[in-house]
Amino acid sequence: MRAEFYRAGAPDQIVGQARWRSSGVEFLTEDAPVRAALQRIFRPTAVVVDDPSLRPFGTSGPIVLQPGSLRWFHEAALARAPAEGVVARLVPESGASVGYDPAGLYRPLNEQWERREGTAGS
Repeated sequence: MRAEFYRAGAPDQIVGQARWRSSGVEFLTEDAPVRAALQRIFRPTAVVVDDPSLRPFGTSGPIVLQPGSLRWFHEAALARAPAEGVVARLVPESGASVGYDPAGLYRPLNEQWERREGTAGS
């Protein structure tokens, strides 16, 4: 998974990119101020999200996503980018599909995506 960042008025002009890997976030920019902004966006701190799809059934309120997961990367990019003066756009990179694995049905979908993205292109 890759996050592209651009200024609000110029969506066609990418100022920086970050790529999620299971080992950490990789920054793809040569511009020092943009790299510093991306490092602040993806600082290894928890992100608080109010997303009903992430909560256990019957509960309410925000949840805390700990650093490192693909979902954390996604939410950190979208939630923290405006404070740095940029807009985030998420771009899937790998062409491989998750596929059907009857033996792997015990894994939640988020975990299957993390396993797929973590090994793609490594």
